Amino acid sequence: MNTEILNTEIQDFIIKNLSTDVSKILLKGTNFKNVNTLEIIEQIEAKAKCEKKLSTWFNTENIYFPNKLNIEQTSSETAAEYKSQLLSGVSIIDITGGFGVDCYYFSRIFKTVTHCEINEELSSIVNHNNKQLGVTNSHTVAFNGIDYLISKDKKYDWIYIDPSRRHDSKGKVFFLKDCLPNVPKHLDTLFNYSDHIAIKTSPLLDLSIGINELKHVRDIHIIAIKNEVKELIWILEKGFNSEITIKTVNIIEDKNDLFSFKLNRESKAHVTYETPLKYIYEPNSALLKSGGFNSLSENLKLSKLHQHSHLFTSNELVDFPGRTFKVDTLIGYNKKALKKLGISKANITTRNFPETVQNIRKKHHIKDGGNIYLFFTTNYSNEKIVLVCSKTY
Repeated sequence: MNTEILNTEIQDFIIKNLSTDVSKILLKGTNFKNVNTLEIIEQIEAKAKCEKKLSTWFNTENIYFPNKLNIEQTSSETAAEYKSQLLSGVSIIDITGGFGVDCYYFSRIFKTVTHCEINEELSSIVNHNNKQLGVTNSHTVAFNGIDYLISKDKKYDWIYIDPSRRHDSKGKVFFLKDCLPNVPKHLDTLFNYSDHIAIKTSPLLDLSIGINELKHVRDIHIIAIKNEVKELIWILEKGFNSEITIKTVNIIEDKNDLFSFKLNRESKAHVTYETPLKYIYEPNSALLKSGGFNSLSENLKLSKLHQHSHLFTSNELVDFPGRTFKVDTLIGYNKKALKKLGISKANITTRNFPETVQNIRKKHHIKDGGNIYLFFTTNYSNEKIVLVCSKTY
């Protein structure tokens, strides 16, 4: 890292140009000593990406930023804070440290934190930033995390891993064995140094694939932020061979929508099917990823519209982890019936329906927006229907 970037004059230039088209800066150039234009542009781009995702870093003076790719790959503060609350103990080691956002939040929970990052420059950046952030209990090590564990031969309360996908596996089925480090290959070794392992993966990882590749999985946390699934957290406990619990959360501004269920009980859960009643419920994205639709139906005493529609209904309003709507009108799906309603603007959702939202809008001349919500779906009699709804608050 080039510490000249931290000079006040250069930092002021970076802050003033956060909204500037960097191509204009590149064309014009800069005249700072010991810092070239490309280095400054890299800082501008990375810092700008942190404004909403990593506001603590963005608002702290003299933070040194790595390239923007590191910022894109790191956890958001919202996700990191939530994860830190899942773990507890005295010591934790992150063997794939990266930009150190997760470790920053771990340092608020654990007495000692070890941050391993094989990239020496990135390790130096994290060490510098920790000082600016006032972190005193996190130790940075520029070393391969697994090799460091073996060399120190020390036990930790937790091992945290964020494996990265190899570039040559892009576009293929996502397996943990295709990541670096190869967690399934090293799992027995890792359990020599902790009884508890937390693994962060992309939401692209299929739950059944991950379960088959790993062992001693206790919990799987599906974390969504503002209804977009951001990451999966796999909690492994040495010797655990009982029922796996799936825990979903959708973190929104005023509350967290939570739901959990036992994975092996999902297929046995009691489900009823109904035509649409007074209220319709749409699960949040974390629940959709979990596949826990039968458990949701049984636990909240809601009926499903169809096995594959993933919409629920009831006459009594319940607190639901997702969106809730009041059914105003129900019609069979045909052009004449839709035209009779005279709807020219609406929010459209399709569930278990043969046409896309785009095709429906084009065919029926319905613009996006407004206060009307249309659900194009299939009922338990395999009839195509349209629900005209209004949102409950």
